[in-house]
Amino acid sequence: MVQLDPARWPEILASHPAARGISEISGWVDAGRPLVARRAACGDGAGLVPLGLPLPPSLGKQRLAFAVAPEAIVSDTPPPLLADALQSAPASWQPTIAAILTLAPETRCFGSLAWGYLTGLPYLSATSDLDLVWPVANAAEAARLGALAHIDAAAPMRLDGEFVTPTGFAIQWREWASDAPELLAKASDGNRLIARAAVFA
Repeated sequence: MVQLDPARWPEILASHPAARGISEISGWVDAGRPLVARRAACGDGAGLVPLGLPLPPSLGKQRLAFAVAPEAIVSDTPPPLLADALQSAPASWQPTIAAILTLAPETRCFGSLAWGYLTGLPYLSATSDLDLVWPVANAAEAARLGALAHIDAAAPMRLDGEFVTPTGFAIQWREWASDAPELLAKASDGNRLIARAAVFA
């Protein structure tokens, strides 16, 4: 999650036609709301940092892509802890979140719950998933997440998410739980299939 310098925001917006007609975006950074790091795309420009801004359903649910100069960035932080974002979750989600935190207190979240917590805007809908991320050091820690299957079976929402290895691979927890010999791994430079045995090699 990336905080930008409010003084640089008007200049950044001026170069993004899709954002000009959305009045709420002009005060986004002044309100302390973040953007999120994203994978680089063609046309971002050399030396610029690729960022995204997903809007809530009330603002059209657009996903805006920005590329900013490094000096426009004030700070960056990991996604929020699920324990902190809990306050923004619906009452029907609370038992599921409590079970997840009992299993893995270090769980972080992204997606609709995280954005609602960070901005105070209504991102969650009746069809929202609970998007989660876990930093894991080894296969034993990843195996612990297999218990999510039992939590997911009783949850009122879909549990989506991935664990991130020390080398930066992000693996979907459902794929890991499937015992497939090859897994789809996300990385900053693209996606790839890797052997299960190589995930923590």
